[in-house]
Amino acid sequence: MEGSFRIGRIFGIPVFIHFTFLLVIPLFAWIIGTDIGYSVSLVTGIFRVEIDDTLILTGFIPYILGAVIALGLFLGVFIHELSHSLIAQRAGIPIERITLLFFGGVASIDVREPDPKTELVMALAGPVTSLILGLVSAALFYGTSQAVPGTPETGLVMYIFGYLSLLNLLLFAFNLLPAFPMDGGRVLRAYLAGRMPLYQATSIASMIGKGFAVVFGLIGLALFSPLLILIAFFIYIGANQEADVTRYNFLLRDVQVGQVMSRPVTSVDPVMPLTAVWNLMYQTKHLGFPVTDRGVLTGIITLSDLARTPALDRDAMQVRDVMTRDVITLPPQAQVMDALRIMTRQDIGRIPVMDGETIAGIVTKSDIFTVIELREV
Repeated sequence: MEGSFRIGRIFGIPVFIHFTFLLVIPLFAWIIGTDIGYSVSLVTGIFRVEIDDTLILTGFIPYILGAVIALGLFLGVFIHELSHSLIAQRAGIPIERITLLFFGGVASIDVREPDPKTELVMALAGPVTSLILGLVSAALFYGTSQAVPGTPETGLVMYIFGYLSLLNLLLFAFNLLPAFPMDGGRVLRAYLAGRMPLYQATSIASMIGKGFAVVFGLIGLALFSPLLILIAFFIYIGANQEADVTRYNFLLRDVQVGQVMSRPVTSVDPVMPLTAVWNLMYQTKHLGFPVTDRGVLTGIITLSDLARTPALDRDAMQVRDVMTRDVITLPPQAQVMDALRIMTRQDIGRIPVMDGETIAGIVTKSDIFTVIELREV
C-alpha cells in the first residue's frame, strides 16, 4: 500500500505502518485528553468502582493518558489482525503483510477461493481476540483496584485499563456487524457459502455491507463525524472490491493465459529512437512493447516510460535508456486470474507470455476484462 513503511516482521509476516497512523495518534491523544472528565465518569459508572482522578486531571497528564490509550488501542487492533493472519497461516494461506492504518489494521491475505469453514474461523478469530483483550483489561482494572486501592497512581492505572477494556469490547461488537468486508460480514459470507456458490454468497454479503456503509455515512453526516464517514467509505469500497475479485475468480476459474493473449507480438529493438516508439504506438494502438535483442527478451517499454521522459529529450534517447529491464513474464498455461493479480499488485498493464525462450504472446488488462465481459453474457 502506498505511503506505508516496514517496521518489522512477526511470525514471518511483514508489518507495515501507513503514514496516516502516525498522524492519528496525536489526534486521538487530543480527543481523549480534551474530554477526559467524561471518560473517567463513564469508566466509573460502567465498572461501578470509584477512581481517584487527582492525577488524571492534572496539567498535561490527560493528553499523555490519551496517547497511551491510543497506542494501547492500536496494539489491540494489531493483535486482532495478527489473530486473523495466524489462523490463515495454519490453513496454508499466504499472508502478504499486516498494515496499520489510521482507522485500524488490515491483514493482506491471499485468498483465491476461501473455504467457508476456514473463512468462518478466520473471521471469528479477530472479534474473539478483541473480546479476550477487553475481558483481560477489565480483570486488570478490578485487580488493580483491589491490590492498591484509593491512591492517585492507582487511579491512573485503573483508568487506562478500564478505558482500554471498553474500547476493545466496542471493537468486538462493531466487528461482528454483518457489514462485509468486516469480520461479521465475512462470517455471514461463510455461512451463506455453505448453502450456495461463493460468488452468490459474496454478492449478497456485499450488498448488505454497502447498505451498512450507507447507514454509517448518513449517521456520520448527522453527527458531523468524519471518522464514521471514512469508515463508511472504506466499507463501501471494500465490499465492491471483494465482490469484483470473487466474480472475476468465478468467471476466469478455468481460463489460461494462452487462451486470451494477443499474438503475433510486435517487439522493438533496444536502439530504436523513442520518437519511433511513440509513432508505433499511434499506428498500432498498443501502449507497450516487449524489447528484444537478437530474439532475446531484454525489457519492456510502455507509454508510462515515455511519459516520464521530457519531450525535448526523446529525439536523442533510445528504448534501452528508459525501458524496464526486470520483466515479469508468464507461461501460456498460467491462470488468467494470476495474471490479473500480478498486474494489480505491480501496477502494470501487460505481461509477455513466454513459451520457453520464445515470446508466444502478450496479455493485457484489456484482454482479460474483454473475456470477463464475454463470460458474463
